[in-house]
Amino acid sequence: MTDPNELTPPRKARTMLRRILSHHELATLLLLLHSPIDVSAKPEIPMLQEAGLVESVTLESGATRFQLTEDGNAVLRGLGVS
Repeated sequence: MTDPNELTPPRKARTMLRRILSHHELATLLLLLHSPIDVSAKPEIPMLQEAGLVESVTLESGATRFQLTEDGNAVLRGLGVS
């Protein structure tokens, strides 16, 4: 009898992006590179947050802003931006 593990193909490494980012999403990442932005500033924020590229932070004033995550910074580094 053969080992069942030998028949199973190796798992692929999980990638951070499951799809290509739109030009609006890339522009939003570029905005966030320099400064956190207001939650309602860009409609692309929820998709970028779901992809793990941005995260919410609460300021001392109680306002919520979004900033790049390490993965978001990695995307921009990969493009030669940051």
